[in-house]
This record gives sequence, C-alpha cells and structure tokens, in this order.
Amino acid sequence: MDMTMCLKSLLLAIQQHRDCMSTQTTAKLQKQVEELSGLKCDQLLSSGKMLPSECVSGLVEVAGNPNSSPVLVGTIVALLAQLAHDEESREMLHSSYNLTSTLASVIHQHSATPGEPLVLQCLQVLQKLTYNTRVFHSTNYIHELIAFLMTNIQSHNDDITMPCLGLMANLCRYNHSIQGHIKSLDNVKAFYRTLVNFLAHNSLTVVVFTLSILAGLTLNDKVGEKLFDAKNIHQTFQLVFNIIVNGDGTLTRKYSVDLLVDLLKSPKIADYLTKYEHFSACVSQVMGLLHGKEPDSAAKVLELLLAVCSVSGLRALLCGVVFQPAGPRLRAGLGRRPGAGRDGGPKPEQPGLSLLRWLSVPLESAESCSLKALQLLSELLEEALVGDSVSMCVLSFVEMLLPALLELLKGLRLAQGDAQLRRHCLRTTHVTHLLILLCGEDQTRALVSRQVGAQLCLSQVESLLACCQDNSPLTSQPHGSDGDHVQVFAEAVLKTLDLMSKLRGQVKDMETSFYRMLQDQRMVSPFSVALTSHHRDTVQTGLALLVEATPLPDFPSLILGESIAANNAYRQRELELSVKRVAVEEVPPTRSFTLSDSSNSSSKSVNSLIEKIQNGFEEPGEDVRVSEIIDVYEQKLSALAAKESRLQDLLEAKALALSQADRLIAQNRQQKAQAEAEARQLGSLLKEAARRREQLQAELGSQVQEVERSRADTQELLQHNGRLQQDSLEHQALKGAYNTLLSRFSEAEQQLKDLHTSQASLTKQTDALRRSHEALRLQHDKTVSVLEERESKVKSLQSDLQQRGDDITALREQLKGGEVQAKEKERERRELEETVDMLRKELNKTEQARKDANIRASSLELQKDQVAVKLKQKEDELNKHSAMIAMIHSLSSGKTKNDVNLSL
Repeated sequence: MDMTMCLKSLLLAIQQHRDCMSTQTTAKLQKQVEELSGLKCDQLLSSGKMLPSECVSGLVEVAGNPNSSPVLVGTIVALLAQLAHDEESREMLHSSYNLTSTLASVIHQHSATPGEPLVLQCLQVLQKLTYNTRVFHSTNYIHELIAFLMTNIQSHNDDITMPCLGLMANLCRYNHSIQGHIKSLDNVKAFYRTLVNFLAHNSLTVVVFTLSILAGLTLNDKVGEKLFDAKNIHQTFQLVFNIIVNGDGTLTRKYSVDLLVDLLKSPKIADYLTKYEHFSACVSQVMGLLHGKEPDSAAKVLELLLAVCSVSGLRALLCGVVFQPAGPRLRAGLGRRPGAGRDGGPKPEQPGLSLLRWLSVPLESAESCSLKALQLLSELLEEALVGDSVSMCVLSFVEMLLPALLELLKGLRLAQGDAQLRRHCLRTTHVTHLLILLCGEDQTRALVSRQVGAQLCLSQVESLLACCQDNSPLTSQPHGSDGDHVQVFAEAVLKTLDLMSKLRGQVKDMETSFYRMLQDQRMVSPFSVALTSHHRDTVQTGLALLVEATPLPDFPSLILGESIAANNAYRQRELELSVKRVAVEEVPPTRSFTLSDSSNSSSKSVNSLIEKIQNGFEEPGEDVRVSEIIDVYEQKLSALAAKESRLQDLLEAKALALSQADRLIAQNRQQKAQAEAEARQLGSLLKEAARRREQLQAELGSQVQEVERSRADTQELLQHNGRLQQDSLEHQALKGAYNTLLSRFSEAEQQLKDLHTSQASLTKQTDALRRSHEALRLQHDKTVSVLEERESKVKSLQSDLQQRGDDITALREQLKGGEVQAKEKERERRELEETVDMLRKELNKTEQARKDANIRASSLELQKDQVAVKLKQKEDELNKHSAMIAMIHSLSSGKTKNDVNLSL
C-alpha cells in the first residue's frame, strides 16, 4: 500500500472512531496506525500537504481523548515519536499540533501508575519534543506535569527518575515563568535536597540532568552561589569535561555541553573558567571528539567551542589549541583520553584539520556541523588576525584552509531541491564571510588573492541569481519559510559581491566583473531584500554595495525603488492580516464572558425575587395567593435550571466547534498561503517572460551586428586556441610534477613526524638508562668499600689466630717441661694425670676449633656476626684453659707464675 492510500484509510478510520468509539473502530484505527508506522514516513510532516496534516491532527485528538484505549494511545505516541526525527518536525508537532499539552494530559490521566509503559513512553517523547524548545507557562496541564515530575523525582524508582529529570531539565532551561512557578511551590526545598543528593549518583546522565536543573533554578540565587562558588566550580568544570569526553552516550554529552554553555553565560563563572589551570588540556581532549564520525557529537562539541569563543579571555587560549601543530603535548593529552584510539585512530590529528574535515562534509548528512565549523573558524581567525603580525602557524593553516573553502563554493546546481539550495546558500554565505575576514589583513589577503579568481566569483553570482529567478518559491517575497529562502539567497549574493569588492584591486578582471554584476537588473531583488531586512549586517552590506552601484550608468535605480516599495506594502499587508487574526482568536473568550455575565444577572434577579417573597411572608394580609405564586416561581426556577444546563451543554459544544474551527482556519490559511505563493509565482513568471522577450528583441539586433565581427575574430581565436592548447599541455605537465612533489612532500612530512616520535621515545629511554647507570655505579662503589673493610677485618682476625697458635705452641712446650718436673712428684702426678688427660682432650678440641675458625674466615663476609660470637666463646674457653694450665704448671714447678698472659 502506498503512502497516499494509507493516509486516506487512516483518516477514514479516525473519523469513524470519532463518530462511534467502539472496539471495532479502535482495532481498525490501531491497525492503520501500525501500517503507517511500518512505512517510511520521515518526510510526512515536512511535505506541506493537507492529508498528512489532517491525519496527524486526528491522531493527536484521539491520543488526548480520556476515553481512548491505552494500547491505542501507546501506538499513536510511538508513531508520533517516529515522526519527530528532526528539529523541524519536533517544532511543528509542538507548536502547530499542540502535542506537548496532549502528552501532558495523558500523563496526568495515568499519574496514579507512573511505572506504566505508556507514561514512560510519553515522558520520552516529551523529552525529545521539549529539547531546545520553550514551553509556555499557560500551556494546558503544564502545572500538573511539573507536579508529577517533582513527585517522581523525589521517589526511589530509578526507571522513571531519569526521564523525569531529563524533561525537567528541558522545562527549566531558558524559561523564567516555569522557573518562578517551581520556586513558588511549598516543597521546593525538599526538591533541592533531593537534587543535591543526586549529584553523588553513579549514573553520569543523572548527574548531568541534576546539574542542568540546579543551574536553571538556582544559578542566580543564594543556593546557586553556594553550589557554583569558587571552591566547587573547578570540580564542576572537571566533572563536566570528563563527562563530555568519557560520557556514556550522545544524550549525556549533549546535555553536558548545554550545561557548560548555560554556565558560561554567567560572567562570574566565565571568569572562573579563564582561571582554570587545566582548560587547555580539557579543550584539547574535547576537540579530540571531532576525530570521530558522529555528526551529533561533533555538532555539540562545535556548539561548546562557539560558546567558549564568546568569552574574551578564553578565545586566545582556544586559538592556541586549534592552530598549534600536533606536538608531543597534544599527543600526550590524547593518549591519556580513554577511547582515543577508537574515535580518532592511533595517530594524533591537529584540531584545525578536524575542523577542515567537518566543514567539508556533505550538507545532506551534517549541515549543522559544516556551518558551525565555519562560524568557529571565523571567530578564531578574527582573534588570530587582530595583532600586528600573523604567526606562521596561522598562515600555514590558512594555506590549507583556502582550497577547502574554494571547493565549498562549487557544486551549486539548479536541479537540486529547495532545501538543498538553501543549505548551499547558507554555507556559501559563511564561506564568503570567512574569506572577507581573511582579506582584512595584508598577508592573508595575498594568499586569498592568489587562489580566488574573478571567474569563480562571477560564476558563483550568476548561479545564485539564476536560482533566484528560476526556483519557484524564491522568485518573490513569499509567506513563512519562503521569505527566509529569499533572505538566504540575497545574503549569499551580496556577500559574494562584497568579496569581489575586497579583491578587485589584487585579482585580475575582478573589478570589471564586479561593476558588471552591479549593473545587472537581476540584482534588484537581492538589493531590495537586503535593504528591507531585519538583520543589521545585511543592511550595512547592501548599503555599502549600493554606494558603489549608484554612480554606475546602467544601475536600475527606479526598479529598485519600486521593489522596495512593493516589499514594504507586502509587509504592511501582512501586519494588518496578523492583527485581524489576533482579533479573530480573541472572540471565543468574549463569548464565554457574555454567557457567564448573563447567568450571573439571572441568578441576581432570582435572589432579589426570593427576598421579595420572604418579605411578603413577613407582612401578612397583603397577598392571600402566596402559595400559588411560589409554585409558579418554582416552575420558573426549574425551567431556568434546565435552560442553564442546556446552555452549559451548548457552551461545551460551541467550545469544541470553535477548536475545530480554529483548526480549519489554520488549514485554510495554509491553503491560502500556498495559493498566494502560486499566484505570485505565476505573476513573476509572466513579468519575467515579458521582460525576457523585450531583452531578446534588443539582443537580436545587436547579435546580427556582432556576427560579422565574430567571423573576423574567429580566426584570431583559433590561433589563440592553438597557443592555449600548448599552454594547457605545459600546464598539465607542470601539474603532474607538482602533484608528484606534493606527494613526496607529504611522505617526507609523515616520515619526519614518525622520526620526531621515535626521537622522543629514544631520548626518554636514554635518560632512564643514564639514571640507572648512575645508581648502579654508586651501589658498586659502596659494595667495594664494604668489601675492603671486610678484607681488612679478615686479615686482622687471621693475624690474631696466628698469634694464638704461637701461644698454644709455647704452652705445649711449657707443658712438656711441666711433665718432666712432674716426675719429681709422682704422687701428685698420679692424682692430676686424669685431669691433664681431660685438658689435652679439650686442647685438641680447641685446636680443631682453631682450624674451623681458619676455614670460616674465608666466608666471614656473610657470617661476621656468627664468627664474632664463636670467637668470644673460644676466648672464654682459652682463658679457662690458660688458668688451668697455670694452675698445673704452678703445681708441677712449685711456684706461681703470675706474669703469664694467654689472653687473646
């Protein structure tokens, strides 16, 4: 089934369900909604047709009906969420179809069961709808929605807390009325305490949502001064930058960027960020996200960098980060960031190169990235070109930038659709603005003049003027979005002419082309749009070019004046129509006010009548038929009550009819706008055909005369063509040589970068080896000194042992003499013989111990303490033996020798 048949079937099912709400009609409608969900309906809302608009209006009405089935409402909400895939569709659903209040009413109906899947689904769709969209405080069910969100945020249900926090963050952003309403509630302090507790949550998304709500509610209050004071703000900066770099998804990164952008709007916090010591490193890591391929993440990063450029103290720092080459500091910063190899590859990339890559992406895939990259480069180059001289880094970057910018100026084709042409003109405006900015300094102007030719600018203006004339919605001052199309095309044309004006003194044939285009009658439309524009820069550019064009002889001044007058008359008519629309929209409240006044007056008359009857009862005798009068008035009162109920039902029916009438009026306005646009298109085409016919008649006569001259010029052109062909062959040869040299240069540059990297690593290794060598040398010197000390100790111990051996030999000789003398006293010898044998055994043990001590002396380096203890023990034993020998000798010789000294 094709899309048209499916939409017709859906509209029929909606009408049947609206007329008779039964199980069959509900099932049929749900089936049709599911079939539409299965089709590709991304461009359904942007088509501008009546059938999709009727279907979406009917679906929103069914979803907001309290009697609709929850299953049907969930299916409808899923389809509407599918339709809200881009910013334009979300804005249309929010403003034109009032989907926000409808979903808020659904949540209010099911507020008793917040964990229901339908409620979670509505919260998710509301979060998507209200992102970067202001919700009015007077929207239906907005107070009930805020109460529901605050209640469930303070609950402990994690499944519903996160979508509630995200939706609350959207509602509180840039919305002073909702912020004031929340601050006026009684439980706001408990709500603040709950939010502060959420700052310690383990989910980064919850922390970001919480900080966004606190920033929206308390940034300029005492609570905000405590939360974002000088002590906490650096931790907050570090936390937000970490979440942006290492966040767990695009949604978290998107809200983190929004939070930091909102904080930078406070002058105090912006000043704190200028004093943040890790700002350059954080910005380098954030710009590392541009190495990835996700347009949404890149768009939010560029939005953050644009917000940073708005702070004067940070713009110079950002220039230093963007225009610096990929040095070791940047590589180290990227190496510390988790996931750098995943997003940007193993090789570091200069941040400026990432910007060049994003500004060159196709408009169909990432329009906002390309435009924001151009705006960021304009801001940064404006800062970099302020000084007296331009740094070499900036000049080298401009040399890389210019070929990319000139490539963006190409590719405009009339066969493209209106949206694609508008995107191309927007980017052309930004590109030419950047080129004009580069022409403000001598060195960069020389670079621009060498690469921008007169033919390129001339063909660009011709293409833009052809789009203005041949593309149907852009031929005249249209209604709504078409007027924005004309404004965009006019700005692109005037910016290109302004660029030609800046370069007319440096580029050959640029001045001739510039004055030729100023005298073209097709320039009337861009001039008239620019001079009646609401943008100050556009008006100033138009006036500057008008000053150049007015003295020219063929400039169409009269036609320009008529065009400006027509634009002013059209705007006056639009203003009057808008006033009438406002007056028509104010009629329903007046009617309700009149009905309420009539009911109040009737109730007052009834009250006065009752007072008169009571006064009649207090004065007897005046009327004997009071009871009959009471019966009559009771009947009248009952009739008035029935009439009042009928009027109330009629009022409700009228209110419903008025809402349907408003919808029909809006649809009628859209149809009328389309019809007016088509009528203006036909009229402009007719005028253009008549003007073109007159031009062709005038040109025909001139062409006949030029034919003769052309024949004479043909021979010269053929000869010139031959010379040009030779020049072309030489140019091709030079171009091939240039490409070869360029490839060799790029390879050499890459090799140089690799050699720098290897040199840095080898330098680090050399320093580490040098430090380790110094440490080992010191340790070796200490070891040698310790060994020398221990060798000296070993030598001294060996000498001591030798001396003790000599002493023992002398003692043996003395012992032999004592034995000779002992024969004289045989009786004493026999008594002491056993004692002498025991002493000899002990002496043998001592001799064996001496030999062991000599052996252990070789390993004394490791067993010094043990040897010292053993030597002390041996000394004690020798002292004992010496005493005993002295006693034996004294007994054997008969005299005491006190002068014997055997101590060691």
